[in-house]
Amino acid sequence: MTLQVDHLTKTFGDRVAVNDVSLHIEAGETYGLLGPTGAGKTTTISLICGLLDADEGSVFVAGEPVTTRSIDARRQIGYVPQEIAIYPDLTARENLRFFGKLQGLRRAELDRRIDEVLEVLGLTDRSDERTERFSGGMQRRLNIGLGLLHEPGLLVLDEPTVGVDPQSRNAILDSVEALSGQGIALLYTTHYMEEAERLCNRVGIMDEGHLIAAGTRRDLVAQIDGHDRVRFEFSQSPDVDTITALDGVRSVSIDGPVGDVALDDAAHHLPRLLDTVAAAGGLIRSVEVIEPDLEAVFLELTGKALRDR
Repeated sequence: MTLQVDHLTKTFGDRVAVNDVSLHIEAGETYGLLGPTGAGKTTTISLICGLLDADEGSVFVAGEPVTTRSIDARRQIGYVPQEIAIYPDLTARENLRFFGKLQGLRRAELDRRIDEVLEVLGLTDRSDERTERFSGGMQRRLNIGLGLLHEPGLLVLDEPTVGVDPQSRNAILDSVEALSGQGIALLYTTHYMEEAERLCNRVGIMDEGHLIAAGTRRDLVAQIDGHDRVRFEFSQSPDVDTITALDGVRSVSIDGPVGDVALDDAAHHLPRLLDTVAAAGGLIRSVEVIEPDLEAVFLELTGKALRDR
């Protein structure tokens, strides 16, 4: 296990910023930490990265305890902040070389890692340009590269797509997906729910310092009793009772040529559902599968939109 967080608590005066938070991330897994502004995400990240000491609880990375004094454990962590931390008057390669030396990399090892990082981020052909000429998205990709150079076991990405155009944002997400495929554990915070849907194996939802829910998308949907829905358009409507009796079906609503079926795990039950609809006399013109998303879960659990500020 790459990251283990147990009962983490941090207060500032009378305010409890992080309240008994526990989570874990395995190698090769992307864990999304979601929450509105003020939920405690930034403080949690600071504790995990050893930038703050906890009042209670513990953080372990690759089996080593993390505190503000844990030099070896903190070397296992790559941190990519929201703010772009590159020098505009240096080229991409020069930025990577400068920060790589700060991280203790030398000579052949540093050259190897610079080339590998540039390749992963799709910046090889722009490596010798000054970064002041880069788009915001390219600068953010290079920002990610600075956190990758020393080959950390855990990479923490704090809203890495803020303020970039859609094309650059997609390139950043492609880069993040490639990193998880390399076996790096990723902790990812975002205010864009579609990013969490695309990238994250599991998601933790924070609100007012508490981790109020965690799990896969399906786990979280189950907590709010959410179900998949299959929406039909019929040229001839089927018998409702026959469909209702099918295993996994929660409810059936048919109004003229339009039908709506709520059921568990549509991907699993859909073939049987289609056969049953046909056997019940239905002639199908179109089918749409609608899965409950993380936005619905977030609103239900917190009463807020993810991007409330």
